[in-house]
Amino acid sequence: MISYDSAIEAQMQRLFASLSEKDKRRYAGIEACKLGHGGIDYISTLFDIDPKTIRRGQEELNSDDALALAGVRKKRRRSQNSD
Repeated sequence: MISYDSAIEAQMQRLFASLSEKDKRRYAGIEACKLGHGGIDYISTLFDIDPKTIRRGQEELNSDDALALAGVRKKRRRSQNSD
């Protein structure tokens, strides 16, 4: 199994800390997949999360409806007086 350089690990941990719970699961799932065998254990240790959480993130990434794009921003109401 490949591991990341300590500087990259630090950047990954900073990014991870800034994400929502859902995005944390999915990000951890992607990183574990990239590493292959032993990736879940490595990422679990790096991010201090349960391996089940990573597997759940991987399942979500493989689900068609889980990645349906929902708007992050509210839709703006159009003014009735606009030309």
